Amino acid sequence: MSQEDIFEKVKQEFTAYLIAKGHRKTPERYMILKHIYTLNDHFDIDFLYNSINSERPVVSRATLYNTMELLVDSNLVIKHSFGANMSHYEKAYNNDNHLHLICTICGDIKEIKDHNIKDVIQSKKLSKFALSHYSLYIYGVCNKCAKLTTKKRTSPAKK
Repeated sequence: MSQEDIFEKVKQEFTAYLIAKGHRKTPERYMILKHIYTLNDHFDIDFLYNSINSERPVVSRATLYNTMELLVDSNLVIKHSFGANMSHYEKAYNNDNHLHLICTICGDIKEIKDHNIKDVIQSKKLSKFALSHYSLYIYGVCNKCAKLTTKKRTSPAKK
């Protein structure tokens, strides 16, 4: 499925959501949705705000925050709280279940897909619960930070 096909599908779903909930269908909301669906990584509100307004201001922070709430509520965007009191987001539609590796030093987030874990989760019989999707967070130290930490410990003390 092409990126344009995916956007048309999420646009239809978002429109149906907005109509059902009695919200206005504004060009800014659709622009934010389209911009999000061009991104391939996690993002925070500041990154999204700066990315959308990089050439000239077109969206206010209030509009961005309000639209993000609607996109999360409509299940088109997933909100993550990886720590450090900052929410991160990622597109939800056509985004396979995956694991998140979060560095506790620099905060870097990497995604991996592990079919063994996927198979284990999908094979679980969850009593009185219908699984729709999952997210697994694994916290640790990335290679870059581990090397820096090791380098600091092994470097000779300056006199």
